[in-house]
Amino acid sequence: MSTKTGFTAEERAAMQQRAEELRSTKGLKGAAKLAKELEACGAAVEALEGVDGEVATMLHRIVGDVAPDLNPKTFYGFPAYANDEGKVVVFYQPASKFKTRYGTVSFDEHAALDDGVMWGVSFAVIEVNADVEARVRALVAKAIGKG
Repeated sequence: MSTKTGFTAEERAAMQQRAEELRSTKGLKGAAKLAKELEACGAAVEALEGVDGEVATMLHRIVGDVAPDLNPKTFYGFPAYANDEGKVVVFYQPASKFKTRYGTVSFDEHAALDDGVMWGVSFAVIEVNADVEARVRALVAKAIGKG
């Protein structure tokens, strides 16, 4: 439901969640910050159910296999994975977060998916299967320059 601010209740909640993410790591550096962010990402993945939980778990596993240099964290409450500069490369936006028909595996501008003058950066996922896993694995590899 929209309000006079133009944001839905879900969007406002996501913004509040992002502010809390930033507050929770304020003053932390190095390994302490990474540990706190890893814990938050793991909790975000574990909190998801159904297809959302399956996709988040799959993405978490793939990033660990293909892109272990990416650091788990949360991004507006979503499970996310960032480069050493803290810039998000890939994240999962669950369908349940905004009550949408499908969740998306999305890549931010720091992902190396460039392909000519136009390329995809967000992929709807309604089921986890071998083909989906192979495609996400290839996208994550490409996003970090290994594909």
